[in-house]
Amino acid sequence: MTLTIIGAGAMAVAMAHGLKDKYELEFVARDISKLEELKEEFSANIYALKDFDISDKNILLAVKPYALSSVSVEVKGEAKSIYSVLAGTTLEALRESLSAKNYIRVMPNVSAKFQSSTSVITGDKSKKDESLEIFSAIGDTFWVDSQKEIDIATAVAGSGPALLTLVAEAMMDGLVKEGMKRVDAIAITNSLFKGFAPLISSAHPAIIKDSVMSPAGTTAAAYGALEEGAVRGSFIKAIGEAFKITQR
Repeated sequence: MTLTIIGAGAMAVAMAHGLKDKYELEFVARDISKLEELKEEFSANIYALKDFDISDKNILLAVKPYALSSVSVEVKGEAKSIYSVLAGTTLEALRESLSAKNYIRVMPNVSAKFQSSTSVITGDKSKKDESLEIFSAIGDTFWVDSQKEIDIATAVAGSGPALLTLVAEAMMDGLVKEGMKRVDAIAITNSLFKGFAPLISSAHPAIIKDSVMSPAGTTAAAYGALEEGAVRGSFIKAIGEAFKITQR
């Protein structure tokens, strides 16, 4: 299968890295210089956006949400399927803007570059299996039955890497504050995140926490400080605020 990626930003490139070994890729964008870079990097065909014919193509739409209207007036034809990664952009908006036989919404993240994305998917159920197969090439996939659910999931599936960088950077800064060299603080924190992935997959967070926290120990002291700072509540609120944005 050939996937036609409309867009040349960070998300488009990240997905391309994950997809390139399994699918033929071609790129469509306005920025010709960026297209030339993508042609060299992925050995892919490239096309200018203006008057591009999407007929019978599997389109991976990876532009900024605000750019949908401008893309819609540039292209022509009816796509086979449109896979949109535009956060908060409804299936109805896609149908009004672009012609296609099938419409799918996907919320991946930039870990797609390392085939480690978390991709939440919804849309035309006739394309459920195909969608799960395509996006499994860039990581884990989860089909949900409503657009509300994919909008809720956006805060974790899409924005999650940015939220976790806040945690990682704070940990690094905390180590440095207490006297550790920056290079060691970065390496130790990076190692923690690498080891945490299989751990969180093996047990509920509360069970992991209880197994580490000893009475009056270091973990209990650190955990108490985080609770005083309302870190848990702040993260829960952050998920809600991200969801609000998708509903605008």
